Amino acid sequence: MEKLKFPGRLIGPGEPPYIIAEIGSNHNGDVQLAKRLVDAAKSCGADAVKFQSWSKSSLICKAEYARNTEYADKKKHFGTLEEMVEKYQFTSEQHREVVAYCQKKEIAFLSSCFAPEEVDLLDALNVPAFKIASMDVNHLPLLEYVASKKRPVLLSTGMATLGEIERALNVLQRGGAGPVALLHCISIYPPAYESINLRNIATLQQAFDVPVGFSDHTLGTAISLAAIALGACIIEKHFTLDKDMEGWDHAISADPGEMEIIVREGRNVFVALGSTVRTVNEAEMEKRKAFRRRLVVKRAMRKGERLQLEDIDFKRPGTGIHPDELTYVVDRPLARDVASGDELEWSDIV
Repeated sequence: MEKLKFPGRLIGPGEPPYIIAEIGSNHNGDVQLAKRLVDAAKSCGADAVKFQSWSKSSLICKAEYARNTEYADKKKHFGTLEEMVEKYQFTSEQHREVVAYCQKKEIAFLSSCFAPEEVDLLDALNVPAFKIASMDVNHLPLLEYVASKKRPVLLSTGMATLGEIERALNVLQRGGAGPVALLHCISIYPPAYESINLRNIATLQQAFDVPVGFSDHTLGTAISLAAIALGACIIEKHFTLDKDMEGWDHAISADPGEMEIIVREGRNVFVALGSTVRTVNEAEMEKRKAFRRRLVVKRAMRKGERLQLEDIDFKRPGTGIHPDELTYVVDRPLARDVASGDELEWSDIV
């Protein structure tokens, strides 16, 4: 399995989880808010921030704009679809400003691309990888164009069958893309727990032999941590400064407190997973001395008497003669007089 090589980091099995704070459109079209989100993600310990690179003309057709002019949820939708897309899109200049800011703050910049011109922009900005959104698993021309740039790819798999994932992966690999990582994803915001199927992480690993992560649209932190425990090497989680902000995704995003938990506890989970090799560490070996048991006698006995099963008990601490050595003790004579409750050493037995 080929790992992804980002500046200063390898991404894949056996590596600490790569945590992506998905800003998406939570900047609400405001570069200053975007920078505040970058600052917060860096403070939380995230490895990268991720944006979405689309424009009013590259993603949605005119007829769809015409069909979506009113929304009941005014907090999530401040106007028509066209008005919101126009406000939330980032220009090339804004992209460059945010990338420069990420470089200054020493946090990786990633973004989803939705059209060839955005692929070109991100390529010119020297992103460490292209992100392909779930909606474009079957957009083979876009996948081919992304592959032609020879960079690593993160491919989300929401709404996709195994066959569609296989086809998309083949297009990227045949087209010359760098290493590809798949992100298990459920494209519902938020999904019902019974629909998440985190065991698909192992399914994708086994089926395609590539690094697999999890793009998390759930509320809270538990499912991201569970995904790491099941082998996800990347966690992508929507990120906001305030869940009550106006905009599309703030309500389902992690706030800084939750992102800190995902970063800190996610890395703890990774370390705790450890090895498949069964070992007993030095601290536990030392603990044996206090917590295991040793042989004591139940009654006073004279030198030369032979120990019988009914004369023997085992109590803490775990020094001396151990319970699993009982066979070598029964019916052997004592080398000294002993009192009730005395601990016995091997030197006390003939």
